[in-house]
Amino acid sequence: MSGQLMPCSAQEIGSLFLFEKLSPEQLGRLCCEGRVELFQPGPVYTEGDQATCFFVMVEGTVVLSRRVGDDDVEVTRTSQPGVYAGAMQAYIGDRVRQVYNNSMRVTEPTRFFVLPADTFADVMREWFPMAVHLLEGLFFGSKSMQATIGQRERLLALGSLSAGLTHELNNPAAAAVRATSTLRERIAKMRHKLALIAEGPFSRDALANLIEIQERTAERVAKAPALSPLEASDREDALTDWLEDRGIDYGWQIAPTFVQAGLDIDWLEQVAAAVDEEILPGAVAWLNYTVETELLMNEIEDSTTRISHLVDAAKQYSQLDRAPYRVADVHELLDSTLLMLSGKIGPRIEVVKEYDRTLPSIPAYPAELNQVWTNLIDNAVCAMSENGGEGTLTVRTALDHERFLVEFRDTGPGIDPEIKGRIFDPFFTTKPVGQGTGLGLDISWRIIVNKHHGSIQVQSAPGDTRFQVLLPLTAETPETPEEAV
Repeated sequence: MSGQLMPCSAQEIGSLFLFEKLSPEQLGRLCCEGRVELFQPGPVYTEGDQATCFFVMVEGTVVLSRRVGDDDVEVTRTSQPGVYAGAMQAYIGDRVRQVYNNSMRVTEPTRFFVLPADTFADVMREWFPMAVHLLEGLFFGSKSMQATIGQRERLLALGSLSAGLTHELNNPAAAAVRATSTLRERIAKMRHKLALIAEGPFSRDALANLIEIQERTAERVAKAPALSPLEASDREDALTDWLEDRGIDYGWQIAPTFVQAGLDIDWLEQVAAAVDEEILPGAVAWLNYTVETELLMNEIEDSTTRISHLVDAAKQYSQLDRAPYRVADVHELLDSTLLMLSGKIGPRIEVVKEYDRTLPSIPAYPAELNQVWTNLIDNAVCAMSENGGEGTLTVRTALDHERFLVEFRDTGPGIDPEIKGRIFDPFFTTKPVGQGTGLGLDISWRIIVNKHHGSIQVQSAPGDTRFQVLLPLTAETPETPEEAV
């Protein structure tokens, strides 16, 4: 948008704090190469457009805003003469993409001193060569420091996740090792019992019946129902009585195994009807080993399946074999992050998932989204630690005004209203020294807003804090490396 050209007064320009130390010759050059423009209420320039001018307000009211999703969020409103905006990094040249990093509009007729970006760059280099070097160092040093500390934040999260993953993997791995060792013992006893049976006075038909019963028993184990503790106890007592009535005095030892396998008195009656009375104790012992081996193999299968799921979750979380930018299932990303953080969340925090499974997959940077989920979940867990480590974490997804909403709600003490406006600031943290860099929410904001053109906001009250992430459903142009977090 262009304004109305106005006369340029070197005296007036020199009264602005930015130019008050310039010589009359320098002020004259500014008026000669720049211009004064009067803008009527409305937009002056738009975020993301090529930065062609440097603006210094002479009088009026200016509003600066940043695009967050589909909305423009006001960040500054001022009537202070001398405030400046626009192509402020023009002196760096082509080393940085020269675009407006915010939008500017005026709410009343407003005069600006306008300097073309090329002229601003030349003036800076000629008049302030040392300052330009310092500013360049500050600019690139700040970006480098931000990238380094951001990487440090990722490494801290990775270290925490690795410790949790190691713990989570250790439990099923140890269970599989124990079950394998016990299985070897049971198979050895089964071989010994088989040798005794083979040497005993059993007919071919009796052995055939026993093998058939063994097969049916294995099938029953695979379909064992889940019993309540009271139901299991009652069934154990009934089986123990039945076994003892038939001279099997060690029935109390094997009854719990039979109950766990889903076997009952009807099954024992079928066994008793299929074999002679004198071989019933040996048959029951033989079948007990069958049941134990089946249960142990189930335990090994469950443990190794758990390990496989954890490895898959780690793979999904890291996105190591995936394209950086792709269409992703947000629910898969949330599940993998929750599984990776399950050790840190602990058993005293209840996790509730309220997913809208009808929502579509969306174009995104999955690895970066997982980092956001990690930061928000970690903050929620830390907040609830103030309640003795107990509480409820609710993860909800929904469609909100044609955007994908992901909400993390915790029952912690809430965020102090005095600091609520600062929680997304770099290096701001309420965690103890050494436990946080103060960059988790800043990085999360950059990932959601800058890389995904979404928004992130917070609502907080004691017992109800909600971080809400809104993501676009359709693809937008991925950010360039300079704009990446």
